[in-house]
Amino acid sequence: MKHVVGTLLVSVLFCGATPLAHAQAVSSPTPEIFAPGVISGPANEDSTAFSPDGRTVLFDRINWPNAVILESHKVGDTWSTPQIASFSGQWLDHDPAMAPDGSFLVFSSNRPDVEGGKPLDAVMANGKVQRGSGGHLWRVDRKGDGWGTPVRLPDTVNQSTRTYAPSVAADGSVYFQKPGEDDDFRLYRAQYRDGTYLPPVPVSLGNPSAHKLDPAIAPDESFIVFDANFAGKDGPDHLYIAFRQGEGWGEPIDLGDKININGPWGAHLGPDHRTLYFSSTRSTRVSYPRTREQAERDLARMQSWDNASENIWSVSLAPWLDAKHQR
Repeated sequence: MKHVVGTLLVSVLFCGATPLAHAQAVSSPTPEIFAPGVISGPANEDSTAFSPDGRTVLFDRINWPNAVILESHKVGDTWSTPQIASFSGQWLDHDPAMAPDGSFLVFSSNRPDVEGGKPLDAVMANGKVQRGSGGHLWRVDRKGDGWGTPVRLPDTVNQSTRTYAPSVAADGSVYFQKPGEDDDFRLYRAQYRDGTYLPPVPVSLGNPSAHKLDPAIAPDESFIVFDANFAGKDGPDHLYIAFRQGEGWGEPIDLGDKININGPWGAHLGPDHRTLYFSSTRSTRVSYPRTREQAERDLARMQSWDNASENIWSVSLAPWLDAKHQR
């Protein structure tokens, strides 16, 4: 998750590094703000996790290390005022990710590994400790119209105290980010088999030395969207899409300048699996001079959501998905 960073198949995912796809095969559509003033509000929002019917969404509202997972329901064409999810609020919970069938949710939390313990610390490779800022992955099952009690995923998955940004495939396998050997974040996949998780393996995408964050995996694992810094440490992250290719992944494709404004992050797929939701600090352009009426509208928008905070945006992946299928 960007807030944290700012600061087989098994053999399938060890394919060699490939160069980036520099040329855009399609024209990028323009992102739209998601539920302005309700979901995208005056604080920072991230990580939309939709129910399969698209009428329930969970997301986090966060100003690190103050974070909570919220839940909203669509009534008609309107999203309800978000409320703290029944399983959240006591700990630093964030990065919710819905299983494709809606039966459970995986999220990251600093809640103690054992009841009565202390909040999980984030331990760096150099031994530095960030008190209470750690993250392990937890699962909470759907129980009727509500949620059960969160259960920590096993040590096989939670090998690092900085395990964040899960994404769940249809077979229950989990993609996520954790530090690599250089202490920078990389993507990993833990295959779910016979009721347990196999040891996570790296997801090889593009330049192996570049950090990679926030995976959004298609239910059938045919494509993945993620953010990465392939331009070097001084450049902003971009969002990329990569398609399954044989026993590995094809070249990551940059999603283009319309999407990659101000280093977007937090990729999640919508319930149709063809719409991308992500976080960005982009704002609406204001032109001067303006009328008083326009100033009133601009002020209302600014007070509602458009204040350079991290809001949630959506954009269709149809151009890339359709182009892939037409080849």
